[in-house]
Amino acid sequence: MTKHYLSFITIVLVLLVAGCSSNNTKPDDGAMAGDEIEDGAPIDLAEDGTSSGLDEEGAVILDPLDDPASELFVRTIYFDYDSADIREDSLDTIREHGKYLSSNPDRLVRLEGHADERGTREYNLALGESRAKTVRDVLLLEGAQEAQIELVSFGEERPAVEGTDESALQLNRRVEIVY
Repeated sequence: MTKHYLSFITIVLVLLVAGCSSNNTKPDDGAMAGDEIEDGAPIDLAEDGTSSGLDEEGAVILDPLDDPASELFVRTIYFDYDSADIREDSLDTIREHGKYLSSNPDRLVRLEGHADERGTREYNLALGESRAKTVRDVLLLEGAQEAQIELVSFGEERPAVEGTDESALQLNRRVEIVY
């Protein structure tokens, strides 16, 4: 009986190893988007013929939104106390997001306005909305379309950090750009 059990285990292991092996086929260099490789699976190529994820040298291609070296990686815009005016240090970042939306009309963004805990609930909701609208206006000036942008104000309801010192309050006065 032990002999049959060992034979059974051996057969199962052979089948597992055979099932785990793969037939890695690479499409030819002349393949275009929508072409199929030999086994019938579609090739994931962009219209310009590049694959998503790697360039010709095998280096990783990041979406600019995920590239830490890109302005688009920054998605939090901070504001001064009791203000919806965009600070000079944030203007270039917002402009880059507007250009990105302009060149990617299928992308949508939600602008979430926030305030620190000072002020009434109603005042902070209105201030968060004003901040989101100010960011939206810059996005529109850079070519984004109104239909790509959704505005939400959370006022003081969703603080980034807890605390009442100025450093905590500063981090809570913001608009988050959410793709």
